[in-house]
Amino acid sequence: MANFFDTVVEVLKQDQRFFTENGELLRNSVYEASMKMDAELIKLLLSNETTKARFFTIVDGIAVFDKIGFGWVINNREFLPDSYTRFKNKIGLVGNNGEYISTSNDVELVFPYKDCVLEGGQTKDDQKRSEIFYNETLAPDEVDRLLYPKVMTNAKRYTADGVQPTTSISADDNLVIKGNNLLAISSLLKNYEGQVKCIYIDVPYNTGNDSFGYNDKFNHSSWLTFMKNRLEVAYKLLRKDGTIAISVDNYEIAYLLVLLDEVFGKENRKNIITVKRGSVTGAKVINPGVVNVVEYVMLYSKDTQFWKPNRVYVAKGYDDRYDNIILNYEDDVANWQFGTVLDEFSKSLGIKKSKVKSELGGDYERALESFALSNANRIVQFATLDDNSISAEARAKKKESLETDSIIYYDRGEEKPYYIKSGKLILFAKDRLVEIDGKLTFSQPVSDIWDDVLPNDIHNEGGVEFRKGKKPEKLLSRIIELCTDAGDLIVDFFAGSGTTGAVSMKLNRKFILCEQMDYIEDVTCTRIHNTIIGDKRGVSADAGWQGGGSFVYCELAKLNQKYVDRIEVAIEAAELVNLWNEMKENAFISYKVNPKDIDDAITDFEDLSLDKQKHLLMELLDKNQLYANYCDMEDETFAISDEDKEFTKSFYEGV
Repeated sequence: MANFFDTVVEVLKQDQRFFTENGELLRNSVYEASMKMDAELIKLLLSNETTKARFFTIVDGIAVFDKIGFGWVINNREFLPDSYTRFKNKIGLVGNNGEYISTSNDVELVFPYKDCVLEGGQTKDDQKRSEIFYNETLAPDEVDRLLYPKVMTNAKRYTADGVQPTTSISADDNLVIKGNNLLAISSLLKNYEGQVKCIYIDVPYNTGNDSFGYNDKFNHSSWLTFMKNRLEVAYKLLRKDGTIAISVDNYEIAYLLVLLDEVFGKENRKNIITVKRGSVTGAKVINPGVVNVVEYVMLYSKDTQFWKPNRVYVAKGYDDRYDNIILNYEDDVANWQFGTVLDEFSKSLGIKKSKVKSELGGDYERALESFALSNANRIVQFATLDDNSISAEARAKKKESLETDSIIYYDRGEEKPYYIKSGKLILFAKDRLVEIDGKLTFSQPVSDIWDDVLPNDIHNEGGVEFRKGKKPEKLLSRIIELCTDAGDLIVDFFAGSGTTGAVSMKLNRKFILCEQMDYIEDVTCTRIHNTIIGDKRGVSADAGWQGGGSFVYCELAKLNQKYVDRIEVAIEAAELVNLWNEMKENAFISYKVNPKDIDDAITDFEDLSLDKQKHLLMELLDKNQLYANYCDMEDETFAISDEDKEFTKSFYEGV
């Protein structure tokens, strides 16, 4: 093939439009010319016997140019991606045809046989499969039908008293949906568009090394398309003051940032948070170079104009800015006298100030902090209006008061006194104390490095086993406290072990989770049910969690998806032959297929390899009928039960 590509290049060299001054091929210029049926390009290709034979078909004496075939050749990896001029005014992601993803009207589908845009892949945690792709391109109107709201089935309500079938759901209910997450969140749009305050997702990292159930080894471009479709729906679900938080590691972070910039807008990128997920000493395999012990959480707002995150504090240890102490706190404020904390600390110990540190040695910092905390109501910081700890509102209220010695009051949820003396404002240390992990401590606003969210016993959190895929409750707690308020709705459509739901419940938020894996009832639902009955692990103590609440579980109603699942797990050709006979009678076969043709060639079918047999059966299924659409629910062909109809109507009409 190398000689063929060399021939194409030699032919193209006759047109200077397609090369730089340094002789580099402008691949995309060639591609654009071919798509426009450029006359000069066609003449060049006709002038060479090799390119003429490859790219033209003679019909009644007329040479017909195969521009699609030529485009595939030009986009082959044999041609280096050397054309920068076409993209000099825009940064974005492009597909294999050189078009920006954001301008494409087509969706590339990788069948449920593999992880894909539509189906997202496997449902069992033992289906780690090699990376083989079978693709279709669907027109936009067909894609719209694929994403119609779906029928819900097998609805159950989980409470502290157990699990019971249900035929109704309300807007106040928490919800867990089993099924393809793109279809699930698309179904949510009917009632929840613009209603979600925060979306958290722990995306497939696309490394191939993940040991929990989801098969996260995607073809790179397919992974980006997979994510793009879901992020576009997520954008619609968010409130205008909403936030999306995404966990990812270093493997795809750069590409995901570009994609997020395109979907949400670069101006809405708020933070890239570094999260410590392990330690060097705990690493089992030390590769050459730097040991990777972190991952990242990316925060994007829906609209930066409306985004107002909460202030979250973390432990700081003794804050030495508060190095002054009121000596006569019980006296009238006007008579207060001040000294240093270290002076009073040394007096309390009966040790000279100059010898305190040497006497206490390694206990010095801990002892000083303990003294400061026990006297926090007396410890103060002198500040001016230029101090960044004073809000703009506070500055406006205090401006005149700084001219004289006086007491003023500033409302921060309750009346708190601030003393003004000699033109300086006195800030009390007690107003900067918070309770973290059950201990009163000095604090500071949380930064973008989170090295304190991984507990030693994460494997025990929630009372379920979920190897390597379980997120710490403290991580979710911090994200939720930062981005939401009590009563807000949180969505997670890569639910995994259910950490998001458990923490949302403990922090008095509502949640909707989506998960496609078969472990959803044994792991995800069990985890949240444990929370309902009063699980004490994770952030339960900090949140004062005693149990309570409920959630509703339901599934997307399968049609052809039932056959997809069976095709995937088949291990013998005889199974597939029997399955084909069943599909003819009960499945929704593509309109492009005449079943009789398959029957007539059944011997040829049996001679195919197992993989090719599976591939063929996948192609025969109508992909628009993988799941039952809500608009088709009354059609007797779909055989939807009365109970499922009642619940589905409640889901879409009663929420």
